Amino acid sequence: MEYLIRPVRPEDWEQVRELRLAALQDPLASIAFLDSYETALARPDAEWRQRTAEAAEGRHVVQLVAEGPDGRWDGTVSVLVERAGAAPRLGKPARVHQGHVVGVFVRAEARGRGVADALFRAALEWAWELREPRIERVRLIFHADNERAARMYRRIGFAPSGDTSPIPGDEQAREYEVLREPAV
Repeated sequence: MEYLIRPVRPEDWEQVRELRLAALQDPLASIAFLDSYETALARPDAEWRQRTAEAAEGRHVVQLVAEGPDGRWDGTVSVLVERAGAAPRLGKPARVHQGHVVGVFVRAEARGRGVADALFRAALEWAWELREPRIERVRLIFHADNERAARMYRRIGFAPSGDTSPIPGDEQAREYEVLREPAV
């Protein structure tokens, strides 16, 4: 199936909500997302509208979706802009201007069709094309038990940074950081 990879638009907020709720029902959601289905379901429409409008603006965050010919969204990825020295949105403070990939999800029935690869290509292209700030690297953090994610991130060129951190509430569990730098 051919997918259109595109940024969300402000009027897409209901589809953003539906796809996020689907992601939070995935069997790996508890180790893949810092959110729960119940919490997301309880968010007011105004919050979904604001979240979508900010991502559509594409200045501090972008959310990309994989839209099929039938209009159905089968995947998404977001990139947060983290400025060097600024208070972190997630994880540790950035030492350089970087992108931080979050919210990666592809519906089970669309996996294995190149959707994740296409989303990541577009996400990395967006990050590398930013002019202010100039992104020096893109990172993501994932749970040590999420082997499906680890395989995909390695396959698309992310390399371990060596940085790990405990997961709040479960000091035995670990999260790993992987990085990708622009091609020279």
